[in-house]
Amino acid sequence: MPHITSDTDYQTVITTFEMTPGTCFDLLELLKDAYESFIRHQPGFIGAGLHVNDAQTRIANYSQWRRREDFLAMLRTPEMRDRNRRIGELCKSFEPVMYDVAESFD
Repeated sequence: MPHITSDTDYQTVITTFEMTPGTCFDLLELLKDAYESFIRHQPGFIGAGLHVNDAQTRIANYSQWRRREDFLAMLRTPEMRDRNRRIGELCKSFEPVMYDVAESFD
């Protein structure tokens, strides 16, 4: 699982997907399959979570990686490029943004 702390050099990635309520659960299934069968097995993967808003118009994805390069290498694989094309068909937009944890609270 992800561990939110500023004491590590882990790469944190937060991706927001915007979609209609009618495609929310189809997109969620694609994302769950991507994590279960591919992403979680990639070098440097630590953990991730998927969050759906009440209106079913946004999915937020939080993931952590040992290094920035590990996340970028996963994105560049032919399998993930193909998956992202299918994901893009179900949503209006999605944007992965890399963050450093500045502070954490328990």
